[in-house]
Amino acid sequence: MKKYSICFISFFFLFFFMLLNFFFLIYFIMKNIVFFLEWEIIIVNSMSVVMTILLDWMSLLFMMFVSLISSSVIYYSRSYMSSELNLSRFIYLVLMFVFSMFLLIISPNMISILLGWDGLGLVSYCLVIYYQNIKSYNAGMLTALSNRIGDVMILILISWMLNYGSWNYIFYLNLMNNEVSMKIIALLVIIAAMTKSAQIPFSSWLPAAMAAPTPVSALVHSSTLVTAGVYLLIRFNNLLVDMFFLKFLLLFSGLTMMMAGISANYEFDLKKIIALSTLSQLGLMMSILSMGFYDLAFFHLLTHAMFKALLFMCAGVIIHMMNDNQDIRMMGGISLYIPLTSLCLNISNMALCGIPFLAGFYSKDMILEMVSMSNLNLMIFYLYYFSTGLTMFYTIRLLMYLMVDDYNLIVIYNLYDEDYTMLKGMMILLFMSLISGSFLSWLIFYYPYMIYLPFSLKMMVIYVTIMGLFMGYLISSMDIYSLNKFSLTYNLSYFFVTMWFLPNLSTYGLNYYFLSFSQKLFKNIDLGWSEYYSGQGFYNILKQNSMIYYIYQMNNFKIYLFSFILWMLFMVTMIMI
Repeated sequence: MKKYSICFISFFFLFFFMLLNFFFLIYFIMKNIVFFLEWEIIIVNSMSVVMTILLDWMSLLFMMFVSLISSSVIYYSRSYMSSELNLSRFIYLVLMFVFSMFLLIISPNMISILLGWDGLGLVSYCLVIYYQNIKSYNAGMLTALSNRIGDVMILILISWMLNYGSWNYIFYLNLMNNEVSMKIIALLVIIAAMTKSAQIPFSSWLPAAMAAPTPVSALVHSSTLVTAGVYLLIRFNNLLVDMFFLKFLLLFSGLTMMMAGISANYEFDLKKIIALSTLSQLGLMMSILSMGFYDLAFFHLLTHAMFKALLFMCAGVIIHMMNDNQDIRMMGGISLYIPLTSLCLNISNMALCGIPFLAGFYSKDMILEMVSMSNLNLMIFYLYYFSTGLTMFYTIRLLMYLMVDDYNLIVIYNLYDEDYTMLKGMMILLFMSLISGSFLSWLIFYYPYMIYLPFSLKMMVIYVTIMGLFMGYLISSMDIYSLNKFSLTYNLSYFFVTMWFLPNLSTYGLNYYFLSFSQKLFKNIDLGWSEYYSGQGFYNILKQNSMIYYIYQMNNFKIYLFSFILWMLFMVTMIMI
């Protein structure tokens, strides 16, 4: 019972914190209040190191959602991780992860942002390698090394902001708009956000991080780690107006959306399909953010967090039922055995697709209509709508494999019903997946948006959704490897499966060659010349020589006499020559 008490305490603490944030949020919005608290820790010459806290409606709302999701995940973990001997260690790691995110959310200061940012990176590495096997270690190393690029950008940004005399970026946003150095700061912030939010070319770590336990995936890929980059750009939104770099961000995030959608249609691992759908939605957030609609990006970030956490929790129940098997080809007809989990799965999937009046509809529909109103070229317009169709495509394919197709694992297998502890954790998120879109649309936007479009553009979302639904049904009705028939060659199919070769490029192209180069240096220098001529090597040379001298000292006269005669003969010969 002792190991479960930590779950209850953590759950009640986070749930109470969520309610507290909710009441403060309503008060702050009604009174239009912003709290800025500053604690000076140390002064170095003219520079002061301060701990600052920014409490406004945005940070309170985000903390409320993070604490709600993390409390549900911890309650869910009580059953999901029940066979784990070190459950307390797992809960402590999750709590450290959540508190790192809180620190990032409430920080207007680059130093405290770095603490939260690095805390997320470090604890995520510990959680990815939680199941200690070679696959988890490789995934953890890829995650850590990819995120270190963003950490380095934040460190360079901190050193660059010494030019302004303080690390409180919030004071300098208007000043920076008139500065040439603003472009450097904007570039550093954008690269840091792209690594954390896994945009091309840093996308390969996000599906690899699925090696973590499923409750961690529900937390990491909904509201914490991957949204940190989006949140940083939302906070820096005043700085990122009419920037040249934003055009690149728009292009890369649009390509990320499309790449993740195509790869999800080729994937057969349940958790990786959901991870790729997260990647697609992150591309949507980053792309609308790069167009200047930071409030829409924040809106979609919060609604997406709810149904994506629920989706991962449903996947965890299914994986448990399938005897830890994650291949969707082995599943089928699960709605007969776990009806309540299937209900949650269907609702969260429909919210992901933007079915009216669920959570995802309010944010996705508004984003796509604002895109239709904006002055964009045809390529970006195509990327948005094609990716929306792909979302429906892989969702229907997933539901067909899970719900409609026949069960394919083994003939004699005990398909048990749901665990009610897990279901209680999921029901909170199910309720929020239904109402959070409507609730947030009234809370975030102070005035209603008037979006006036021609009928064809207004109906475009419905057209691509129906098309995606139809294609998903057709593809999943064919045989198991049907999608490969649509690729002209095996190489093209492999190109789509491996996320446009991004894992090969990042793992083998960068990490593998760098790490193997350092291994060669270690082998040739540390274990080679330096080992031979210093330390142990020098000791071995002296030891061998002393052994030879020791043989002579053992009064072995024959050897001494023989060597003496040979030496004399050698000397005589040399003199005669």
